[in-house]
Amino acid sequence: MAASSSTLPEGIFSLLDTDLYKLTMQCCVLKFFPDVLVTYSFTNRTPDKKLSRAAFKWLQAQVDKLENISLSADELQFLQTTCTYLNDSYLRFLSAFRFQPSKQLKLVFNPIENSGQDSDRGDFAIHTEGLWVDTILYEIPLLALVSEAYFKFCDTDWSHAGQLDKAYQKGLKLLEEGCIFSEFGTRRRRDYHTQDLVLQGLRRAQDEAARNGWMGQLTGTSNVHFAMNHGILPIGTVAHEWFMGVAAITDNYENSSEVALQYWTTTFGEGVLGIALTDTFGTPAFLQAFKKPISALATAVPSPMATLPSTDGTTLPDVHSVASTKPLTQAPVDGQSPAQTPRKTYAQVFTGVRQDSGDPLDFVKMMREFYDQEGIKEKKTIVFSDSLNIELCLKYKAAAEAQGFQPSFGVGTFLTNDFDQESTGKKSIPLNIVIKIASASGRHAVKISDNIGKNTGDKATVEEVKHRLGYTEKSWAGGDESTRWGSTNQPAASSAAVKS
Repeated sequence: MAASSSTLPEGIFSLLDTDLYKLTMQCCVLKFFPDVLVTYSFTNRTPDKKLSRAAFKWLQAQVDKLENISLSADELQFLQTTCTYLNDSYLRFLSAFRFQPSKQLKLVFNPIENSGQDSDRGDFAIHTEGLWVDTILYEIPLLALVSEAYFKFCDTDWSHAGQLDKAYQKGLKLLEEGCIFSEFGTRRRRDYHTQDLVLQGLRRAQDEAARNGWMGQLTGTSNVHFAMNHGILPIGTVAHEWFMGVAAITDNYENSSEVALQYWTTTFGEGVLGIALTDTFGTPAFLQAFKKPISALATAVPSPMATLPSTDGTTLPDVHSVASTKPLTQAPVDGQSPAQTPRKTYAQVFTGVRQDSGDPLDFVKMMREFYDQEGIKEKKTIVFSDSLNIELCLKYKAAAEAQGFQPSFGVGTFLTNDFDQESTGKKSIPLNIVIKIASASGRHAVKISDNIGKNTGDKATVEEVKHRLGYTEKSWAGGDESTRWGSTNQPAASSAAVKS
């Protein structure tokens, strides 16, 4: 690591140092599920990469510091002017929001050989538990901190040198080729400084692209804090967590995607934050919900004013949520029968879809067939976000455009954790780590996805849900999570093409 690393910022010091979709989902949770208890589980898909005791101590110290973070006046103003889809009641809640790691998090270090020394290596676990609305924001900071801890203490054979120019060159190539893309790399970034350098390089590339009249565009970053700092847009809509949580709460997997979409459009309105994530329980099952008409606003939906901020780790006990009422599909509609007013379908209203697992080329074909069958002629967007690099962006761009789609790309680890070992010149492999919602309302929460390698959650529940949905098992040659970002034997010269 660079000798000057001691002077660089470390850890998490802004509540907005997270992905936008965590805020949009928290807004929905506050409205509909303010009293639901959840747990989250941490998985290290690269188990050979273990923390040292020193790294774990640093991680625990940084986690403890999260309780000192709150939304600043400038950050609130940024959200009010930039993210106008976040309602006033939610922003009041967020202004009073505090992490409570001593009550909501448990970190455990299990050394392989326990000598008591800081150099001891071992596995580690992170357990999160509490109200959904109070714990939903932990995921991104925790993942970023784990990665930072590993590369600060365990793998230090690297340097920040050249990172700005590397991001600039990648940005130039994508923009010159006409790619529309956003930076999605917070959760597995090497550290805060790396992400800042990357965005400096991408913004410089965007400036040059504008001068040259290239068609490509850097649309923004998923990180709200860096969007604010760099004067670009925060980008994002929804994550698998929303669909997983709704399904676990209702225990209605057959209709959970439709219910989750209904809650979403009820919160933000039709056509707002309109990129749909399709693969939580397999894209074919999702498309059955996506083609249904959007329900009119149901009387069962409580006013957003009914929810107030929780500053003590609890939510008001007298607040009723849609989770305790009839689903929107069954609740009465104000004043008229749905038959009197034909309504558009979700597929018509949503701008497009996001591809995050399985074979992207098969996905493009599936979506083309779906939109054609539904008689939808307008040009829709496909956002690709699964382990992208330049080569794959160009490949998927060509495929999507050939089928009449507008492709867009969320590029993450390839930008914020693409390093070489200083001593050998070989690739320095990022951690492959995830945190997923594990239960909600006392039921297991699971994700199936479009690739067996991304099945997540209790195995028995995964199999039960597959049976209930008639899910057809899928595998994909490019979906090996254990070598998602290459291997240490890979020379640095090919790092621009590796699936980072």
